[in-house]
Amino acid sequence: MVPNLSGYYRFVSQENMDNYLRALDINVVLRKVVCLLKPDKEIIHTGDHMVIRTITSLRDYVMDFDLGVQFEEDLGPVDGRKCQTTVFWEGDQLVCEQLGEKRNRGWRHWLEGDRLHLVRKDEVCVQVFQKVK
Repeated sequence: MVPNLSGYYRFVSQENMDNYLRALDINVVLRKVVCLLKPDKEIIHTGDHMVIRTITSLRDYVMDFDLGVQFEEDLGPVDGRKCQTTVFWEGDQLVCEQLGEKRNRGWRHWLEGDRLHLVRKDEVCVQVFQKVK
């Protein structure tokens, strides 16, 4: 049985974000800004539908999708590109695969107790969030 990730999560920590963004050719100014942000996450998980809001003081980013169904994700505000994205369960981990002009994009989310973990593709970057609601 897959976990229900619904909840509000506060940022706790991150590792290797700058290296991850550099590997994706994100410009130095945007990399520095992103590394200073301490995003929160709000997840609404209802059956096979999810909404994941990443909330920062700069801007919010919303993913609204059905599990297992490919959709066009507009990452223009993030790094100026679009990709074909599919999010699905692999055991108790939520996996995102992004296909497009930049390789090795995607992530995994999973819970350990009240902590939501986010690992970027190839475990280059790790973020941890604490559930508060």
